[in-house]
Amino acid sequence: MLRVLAVDDEEPALEELLYLLRADPRIRSAEGATGATEALRRIGSAVDAGPDDPAAIDVVFLDIHMAGLTGLDVAQLLAGFAAPPLIVFVTAHEGFAVHAFDLKAVDYVLKPVRRERLAEAVRRVAEQVGDRSAPVHDTAHDQIPVELGGVIRFIPIDDIAYAEAQGDYARLHTATGSHLVRVPLTTLEERWRTRGFVRIHRRHLVALGRIDELRLDAGSMSVRIGTASLPVSRRHTRALRDLLMRQTGR
Repeated sequence: MLRVLAVDDEEPALEELLYLLRADPRIRSAEGATGATEALRRIGSAVDAGPDDPAAIDVVFLDIHMAGLTGLDVAQLLAGFAAPPLIVFVTAHEGFAVHAFDLKAVDYVLKPVRRERLAEAVRRVAEQVGDRSAPVHDTAHDQIPVELGGVIRFIPIDDIAYAEAQGDYARLHTATGSHLVRVPLTTLEERWRTRGFVRIHRRHLVALGRIDELRLDAGSMSVRIGTASLPVSRRHTRALRDLLMRQTGR
């Protein structure tokens, strides 16, 4: 049974969220705060009181755009707590999803909030509260949020074969399709370096284990990943060849 604090500086939105939360049988209590300052005060008191206190908070459902401190500011401050509550962002703006998961959010729900989508967020929270031995940030590190038709979905990073730069965005290619995310390719390169992704071109970041074929043609190199043929720039040629040789044990 979860103890919830919902935070939104628009009272109608807050009341609607509280109504939906209180209707979920997994919610023991759901209280509201109309701003970041009030929320931080209540969370601080709850953390000081300990998890067994009646005022304890398991999860904060947090709006992003608020007067004064934003929801992202609140999440950054909570990261400094010894044992902070979990965070679910509830917002009308899908463009902050990647930043939100960098802040170890459990979920990211878009407004207007649908009952079924909120129930899925509660399920995710209940799983983590029920098993505190699992690191809270594992899901965020193993998946990347993408927006599909107004819904935020989670794509396993292991499903991504390669990423393609499109200005300040990146298009993620999987076996079943592609997804555009609001994050530069250079940022993905830094985050995914330890997951086996390598830069082969200014436009392409590939999963090393997904390369099916390495081709040399008139001094130029390319790789085949599924049906896609991707060029390898001269500056990345030697490093890629060395990585592939080490991978095959040659």
